[in-house]
Amino acid sequence: MTDFVPTPTLPAPDIVRCAYMEIVVTDLARSREFYVGVLGLHVTEEDENTIYLRSLEEFIHHNLVLRQGPIAAVAAFAYRVKSPAEVDAAEAYYKELGCRTERRTEGFTKGIGDSVRVEDPLGFPYEFFYETEHVERLTQRYDLYSAGELVRLDHFNQVTPDVPRGRKYLEDLGFRVSEDIQDSDGVTYAAWMHRKQTVHDTALTGGDGPRMHHVAFATHEKHNIIQICDKMGALRISDRIERGPGRHGVSNAFYLYILDPDGHRIEIYTQDYYTGDPDNPTVTWDVHDNQRRDWWGNPVVPSWYTEASLVLDLDGNPQPVIARTDASEMAVTVGADGFSYTRQPGEEDKGFKVGAQL
Repeated sequence: MTDFVPTPTLPAPDIVRCAYMEIVVTDLARSREFYVGVLGLHVTEEDENTIYLRSLEEFIHHNLVLRQGPIAAVAAFAYRVKSPAEVDAAEAYYKELGCRTERRTEGFTKGIGDSVRVEDPLGFPYEFFYETEHVERLTQRYDLYSAGELVRLDHFNQVTPDVPRGRKYLEDLGFRVSEDIQDSDGVTYAAWMHRKQTVHDTALTGGDGPRMHHVAFATHEKHNIIQICDKMGALRISDRIERGPGRHGVSNAFYLYILDPDGHRIEIYTQDYYTGDPDNPTVTWDVHDNQRRDWWGNPVVPSWYTEASLVLDLDGNPQPVIARTDASEMAVTVGADGFSYTRQPGEEDKGFKVGAQL
């Protein structure tokens, strides 16, 4: 399926990190109650059509924009670049790729200055900016710190039908691969890619796309995630817990996946690892390894593989969804196909040995 994106001759923009996501919601008041009342994100400002939210440790204007609209979708995956000149570089880079671009010196959202949005080669709406309004960093506002506090935007996850094509494009853009999932035939099912010195700023998940799989916020500790589960149970909205809590094999992080009122998926995430060294090795997982997605071996619910949010073009229309023709990871379910494993044939059962040493 792969039709590789050509490598531009111009330098790629120097990306610092994932910075914010703009999502369209169909009931702004209901979404406010979820993101502010349940998850505890902090309101920077709001009006009748838009709410700008940030996490506890953030100093730029926002990490999440909720915008009222007719259809639930994602309007922008926004990245901060290292200097104002890198916005120029981003615009030139994507124009050379033949992508549609739009530049606004006043920014596309409040609190963000000169920026460019593009319809990238995979069909996703990417934004690149440097100029931003600084706001109060709430790190020492312990009077505001909740038991389930979300402290940072950690990453995006994108669904695309052709992961190798997406991987090449993002590597050309300056991203590095920390982990991936493959099979013995060389089919790639997912790749985790980073600019900041953690496991990922975005991940590519193989499936029908372009769609947004999830946006992830980090907590300080595992107990913050448990508190979110307890809170959702107390509010009788535990049916919005889609998956977890648990620990990933890929990334090693503790996780929880929940759904907002429109079905946008949010991951709560903590305790991955440092990836900043130039020779940081790529970890490759066998798609048949039961522990790749859940270290404890729990099966993944089918909706996690099939459901995702639409993404918009620069005119605000949903991008067409293209079916994945490569093998689907959903087909490799725990024990169902006869090929999944927790221990490879002949591998020793380590549990008894460890127990004997206690």
